[in-house]
Amino acid sequence: MATLHVRRLDEEIVRRLKLRAVANHRSLEGEVRHILEQAAADDMAERMRTFRVLSERLRAETGDEPQIPAHVLIREDRDRGHGPAW
Repeated sequence: MATLHVRRLDEEIVRRLKLRAVANHRSLEGEVRHILEQAAADDMAERMRTFRVLSERLRAETGDEPQIPAHVLIREDRDRGHGPAW
């Protein structure tokens, strides 16, 4: 497990976190850990929702047709002389 130190945290924020911890029957450390765990989970959940929406949109636009792998398209483009000019 990692340890995290937060420096120069405003005293008012600490006061509010302590009140929140008491209300949730947790220690200050437990409350901060809970907040961080929730924030990380929410971020991942939002990313997964966005991925699903974009995947469904792409599927709706392309149908169930098999997709051509990117390396094949790149090779075809280079064979036509459209590759990088180095």
